[in-house]
Amino acid sequence: MDRVELTATSREILGKRVKHLRRQGITPVHLFGHSIKSLALQCDNRELEGVLGQAGHTALITLKLDNEKKPRTVVVRDFDRDWRRGELLHVDFYQVRMTEKIKLEVPIVLVGEAPALKSKAHMLAHELETLTVECFPGKIPAGIEVDIGSLVGPDQAIRVKDVVLDKDIAVLNEPELVIAKISWRPAEKVAEEVTEAAEEAIEAPTEVAPGKEQSE
Repeated sequence: MDRVELTATSREILGKRVKHLRRQGITPVHLFGHSIKSLALQCDNRELEGVLGQAGHTALITLKLDNEKKPRTVVVRDFDRDWRRGELLHVDFYQVRMTEKIKLEVPIVLVGEAPALKSKAHMLAHELETLTVECFPGKIPAGIEVDIGSLVGPDQAIRVKDVVLDKDIAVLNEPELVIAKISWRPAEKVAEEVTEAAEEAIEAPTEVAPGKEQSE
């Protein structure tokens, strides 16, 4: 994945006063990392929203500071948002070293089709949304694909130990943790779906073959 670029400037406004920045379309951010001095920064909200949409928590970001010639390489560590209004409140960036491994959460993406789901009596439960991995920054995957095509019957599951990744990427979750599994759908839910299907079949209009007219 190509790196995303972001420009940040030094921030002197701290504490509760940062609400005045947000009113001006500016979001307070914080930069920290191993063996570096933490910095209070600020970014244009629109630019920052675009970067978050592209980078998520896994892509490397080239962070350009107004008072430094050399940009820094960072990842998004965390962010806060007012979910009622959708306003971005704060973002934490972590500066990485390309020669030093880091730990982070990588989203799991379920792919393929589970044969077990051909039966209305079965349902898929996605138990684990992310994997905690440790790797060099240049090896961070955007997502981890897990193929559910092997799930052919109820009570079958895919566990952390079943995921195969690059040898340079270590998974830190417990091996027996379930990522996805097939379970029985509640009987009342199955009956409800069967009833709905039957009602739809009854309500569906009957097609008249070409050349024939219905008698009045």
